[in-house]
Amino acid sequence: MARVRLAVAVVCAGVALAGCGAANEAGSPPPVLRSTAVTLPGAASGSVTAPVAAPVAEQLRFTAKTVDGKDFSGQSLAGKAAVLWFWAPWCPRCQGEAPQIAAAAQETAGSVQFVGVAARDEVPAMREFVDRFGLGSFPHLADTDLAVWKRFGVVEQPAYAFVKADGTIETVTKQLYRDDLRDKVRALAG
Repeated sequence: MARVRLAVAVVCAGVALAGCGAANEAGSPPPVLRSTAVTLPGAASGSVTAPVAAPVAEQLRFTAKTVDGKDFSGQSLAGKAAVLWFWAPWCPRCQGEAPQIAAAAQETAGSVQFVGVAARDEVPAMREFVDRFGLGSFPHLADTDLAVWKRFGVVEQPAYAFVKADGTIETVTKQLYRDDLRDKVRALAG
């Protein structure tokens, strides 16, 4: 039992120190942490669960408004498999691939989180695009100032960011055709 208490104390101390808010030597803020749990061998019940912090990728440290005016935090994607799809309402390639995006999101619902990142137009046009192509099953950000696009190095649409559960992010800045998109999304889903 003493070993379990010591292990829990060490984990908790590490979490407390990691989140204390001081800047590092380079002057940048400490990483934002997301709480997860680890199971330690323990008492009569067989285990003790203690919180452990996992880092959030720099690119996911943003907040934005959806096309419906709701708040969205990129940090909510940490530890999850996700696809960010960067699009513009007037873009013919985006219009052409919207049905396959909707199908991929539906096919992997529950295992891969899709997020649309709309830009280069006004919010009413973005909402109309989502409605017209039946894309309402996942959130779409109204990135009117291109802040999220810049975080991922996107300069034209369509583009994608594939976020793995381990925090690895692959940004693809070209159109993906049906088979390539399907393969990448299925790989994320596991």
